[in-house]
Amino acid sequence: MDGVGFFGTFAFEHGSWKTLSEGELPPLAEPSLWIDVHDSDITSVVYAPAGPGSGVAYLGLTPRTYFENPNASDPTDVLREAAGLAAWWGGLNPGGDVPSKQAELLQYLAEDEDPNGFEWDEGEDVDDIDDGEVFVEVKTKRFLTALGLPLPAELS
Repeated sequence: MDGVGFFGTFAFEHGSWKTLSEGELPPLAEPSLWIDVHDSDITSVVYAPAGPGSGVAYLGLTPRTYFENPNASDPTDVLREAAGLAAWWGGLNPGGDVPSKQAELLQYLAEDEDPNGFEWDEGEDVDDIDDGEVFVEVKTKRFLTALGLPLPAELS
């Protein structure tokens, strides 16, 4: 193993995915969803229209937490982003239960953490840790499935 995590950038528009260059975010036709997986630790999610959200959410870790730098990203508000993503989903699923979808999506979103607050539990069996907590691409697949979207080929 070379120790390098998964990297991938994908855009969902017009009902399908396209693979982009790392970090590339071209103008996209709404409704659109852009995901950028960084080193199996962070997935940046940019969605439009943003509805009540800011249009940006994170899975795994936030850039502020990962890079231990408060300037790496804006502060996160997972309740706001869950509402925005649920509204985005509602636009694709008219008549869908947006409040239930908001509660479901909330479990995937990353919050800013105190970088000094994480402590490894020596007694925890690493085999008991869910893969979605270790590899953000696993959490990303589950998140996209919760949105009812197909998976980009590189993630399936």
